Amino acid sequence: MKRDGLPEAEYLAYGGIVYDLPNDEYHAHSSLSATGAKTLLKSPAKYKYEVLDGHKEFKKSYDLGSAVHAKVLGVEDEVEVFQFDSWRTKEAREARDGAREAGRVPMLAHELGPVDAMAEAVLGHGLARKLMERPGRSEVSMFGESNGVPLRCRFDRLPDEGNVAVDLKTTSDDATPDSFARNAAKYGYDIARGHYLDLLEIVTGRRMEMVFIVVETAAPHLVNLIQLDQQFADMGYIKALEARDIYRRCMESGEWPGYPDTKVALAKAPYFAIAEYQERFGENA
Repeated sequence: MKRDGLPEAEYLAYGGIVYDLPNDEYHAHSSLSATGAKTLLKSPAKYKYEVLDGHKEFKKSYDLGSAVHAKVLGVEDEVEVFQFDSWRTKEAREARDGAREAGRVPMLAHELGPVDAMAEAVLGHGLARKLMERPGRSEVSMFGESNGVPLRCRFDRLPDEGNVAVDLKTTSDDATPDSFARNAAKYGYDIARGHYLDLLEIVTGRRMEMVFIVVETAAPHLVNLIQLDQQFADMGYIKALEARDIYRRCMESGEWPGYPDTKVALAKAPYFAIAEYQERFGENA
């Protein structure tokens, strides 16, 4: 199914898949994305400020991850390379911002070494390469609707056949299952998984699993393939559905609340802090 060139309203009215959709057009779409769902669960007020009011800020770490994605997925035209020494000058900053407004990833030429090394590490990993080289498409944009809520997602790699979709992640931590689990909880990868796979089933009827290809940003850029366990996956799916309910209620009411203003919140000691305390203080714990 190819849905190139449709006006924005028709993406949802028609429903389905859009191949080769430019980054700026995808991100400008008004439907709820996985990133938006994660923000809504933190605070509807944050979602309104960042998404609806257009105040979301770019972080340099985003550019590195996006450049690695482009290299691995074979869409290197999404990266614009500049010969500046840094982004400090007005000319450099204007060029960088212009690239971002056009939906491209701005990178300095001298920063490309790690990008190439990470991409080579991913494609040099036997199973990762096998998953990436299956017949299919990269950066597949998908639009649909659930209970009146317009949704969108963008798969890194979606195979024509089989039941495993691929999501590529860079990490400044270790690419071990334990470290990835902590980052998945922190950054909402479970929510993204639930959002993506549910929308895939809504649009195409396909039920799939998601495997994360995780590559370390530090040399030697070790690579690991990781899947969320069933409990983690179920948690993410429920969170994704809750985000849609919040979106619908806020859109209907026009109210985007922040944190509660009628009570004092209680911070509970996290499990790792309790474990460290018990290990250090022993019998006194």
